[in-house]
Amino acid sequence: METFTYFYRSGSPFSQWYPCNFTVDEMSFNCAEQYMMYGKALLFKDEGTARQILRARTPREQKELGRKVSGFNDSEWNAHCRDIVYQGNREKFLQNEELLQLLLNTKGTTLVEASPTDRIWGVGLAENDHRIRSRSTWKGTNWLGEVLTQLRDDLLQE
Repeated sequence: METFTYFYRSGSPFSQWYPCNFTVDEMSFNCAEQYMMYGKALLFKDEGTARQILRARTPREQKELGRKVSGFNDSEWNAHCRDIVYQGNREKFLQNEELLQLLLNTKGTTLVEASPTDRIWGVGLAENDHRIRSRSTWKGTNWLGEVLTQLRDDLLQE
């Protein structure tokens, strides 16, 4: 039977909004959300917004800027967004030993973003909703949970 590790909100180390510092290609990031929105801007060749995202201090600001990326195309974003999130989280966890240990400690479980409002990155249900206990009753795709579960399994095999 499948076992789940639920997470939600910025207080969880598995959240995109969790504050932590990491560097990629000499660029500094303060959370995985910043990396994701920066990657989104670069994907659509919006250098100005990419620079603004790097300067933005909070995940809320970063996300707002990410919504303003010019040239955005939904199908292209959907084709690349999980790879961007994977790469950002790989660096986040590899460069923060205590967070890496928390991720590795979820071995044998599927990570699930228990967001009642996010049906793409989360499952569209809160952790206390009985429907979250079975994939068949989820309201969302759990992309973030899938990315993190895959990342953890890859790191355990390396």
